Amino acid sequence: MINKHIVLTLLLLSALISNAQLLQEKKDFTKQDTLRGSITPEREWWDLTYYHLDIEVKPELKFISGKNTIQYKVISKPNEFMQIDLQQPMEVTKAIQDGKELEVQVEGNANFILIPTKQEIGDIKTIEIYYDGYPREAVRAPWDGGFSWKKDKNGKHFIATSCQGLGASVWWPSKDHMYDEVDSMDISVTIPKGLMNVSNGRLKRIEEHDKTITTHWTVKNPINNYGVNVNIGDYVNFSEVYEGEKGKLDMDYWVLSYNLEKAKEHFKDAPKMMKAFEHWFGPYPFYEDSFKLVEVPYLGMEHQSSVTYGNQYKKGYNGYDLSRTGWGLKFDFIIIHEAGHEWFANNITNKDIADMWIHEGFTAYSENLFLDYYYGKEASAEYVIGTRKNIQNDRPLIGEYDVNHEGSGDMYYKGANMLHTLRQLVEDDEKWREILRGLNAEFYHQTVTTKQIENYLSKMTNKDLTAFFNQYLRDTRIPTLEYKIENGQLKFRYTNIVDDFNMPIEVEIDGKQEWIFPNSEWKTKSIEGEDFSVDKDFYIYSKKV
Repeated sequence: MINKHIVLTLLLLSALISNAQLLQEKKDFTKQDTLRGSITPEREWWDLTYYHLDIEVKPELKFISGKNTIQYKVISKPNEFMQIDLQQPMEVTKAIQDGKELEVQVEGNANFILIPTKQEIGDIKTIEIYYDGYPREAVRAPWDGGFSWKKDKNGKHFIATSCQGLGASVWWPSKDHMYDEVDSMDISVTIPKGLMNVSNGRLKRIEEHDKTITTHWTVKNPINNYGVNVNIGDYVNFSEVYEGEKGKLDMDYWVLSYNLEKAKEHFKDAPKMMKAFEHWFGPYPFYEDSFKLVEVPYLGMEHQSSVTYGNQYKKGYNGYDLSRTGWGLKFDFIIIHEAGHEWFANNITNKDIADMWIHEGFTAYSENLFLDYYYGKEASAEYVIGTRKNIQNDRPLIGEYDVNHEGSGDMYYKGANMLHTLRQLVEDDEKWREILRGLNAEFYHQTVTTKQIENYLSKMTNKDLTAFFNQYLRDTRIPTLEYKIENGQLKFRYTNIVDDFNMPIEVEIDGKQEWIFPNSEWKTKSIEGEDFSVDKDFYIYSKKV
């Protein structure tokens, strides 16, 4: 008989690993993919410094309109055109600079704006992009994102955006490539009276009009485009002050009015998260912008300083433990996982979406570090090892570069198990913690490549990890330790490996723990008995031959 709980868990897993995987099966790429995924000549000559996104949302019509004021610095010889991205059916209605309307040439989702005036390297310039339309409606948010136009149980509008993978240009005009984060931004949203909008950063003020209000939010830190969000509903707010590593941190919670008391109890996981992750990763990266959890009509997403939550006030992943060990029900998956992205995705951001494993691998790994902090190392290990059942080994974790293409959904739990394996190789948990904290300090508020992360980890572990990362990031095979025991001799070697893969592993031989050093050639070691097993903390297979 099939266990219905296992079936439901697998269905939930299927949804989970689809997150950020909208393009994963694509093999043939178009010019639109290149325009979206590469640093085009029309992008590279200018650097973002500031956005002011100022829009009106009309829920009854499912329509938005407004403008994005873009400030930028000229950093190289200017191209004749500036590329601004806005996905159809949204439309740029006009572009204005220095009081003059500019010519806009549209090529699919890319808008090429003719810049007629001379611009010198070092100049700080501003351009206003006006737009409107009926934005793509999310079908299965957050995996198939856009605008979620929902109603709460009282029939009031309950609206939210989610656009990881799809990109911010699905609902607002921007330089929609991960490599260039805006330094700061303001977000102004006009909505009908009786509702509240919650966006990133801190609330500056609320303007009241006859039939509408305008909320003004300000973000003081660099922010990636897909991290920008709008959340509209019948919200109420409660808050607390967390005494963190950098001082007092405001933690705010915005929930539907009828969920207030439930949220006050359930959201106790949030300060617990903050304590554990500041221990492992260093100070929360956005003290100036505060931390928020915001209830939304979909599962959740890592929007910077405005983490969205829709896990139905349940422990685990919508009530299920994706590790099937029991440990996954000790915490609310969405609070822990999505908030973990504040360090890996929002603080450290991949330059190219092909390197999305940096976001998801480290953040999936953060789940078991949360358990480590509160329940110990054994619980942590059981959890991450349990998640191996979710790994498909279908494609490499790194996608195709320059075409907005992500790697395999295995970036979550294969990524986490790769990092758990690396922890074993370090053999010093305090040093491992220093390395994780050092990553967030070294690449603070930066966009990075896989190579930068690889080089940093190799340097700080004092190990050449080239073959290690080639194996787990760029190959679908899992190393297999073949072994046989004959006449007091243990013979062993690796198969299913990339060139030069020679990762040492800890094994148990006749009840004693020791290290062996396999490679692709047979090696021999004298032993007394025949009891042999590989430490489960290493993500490899073993096979007696």
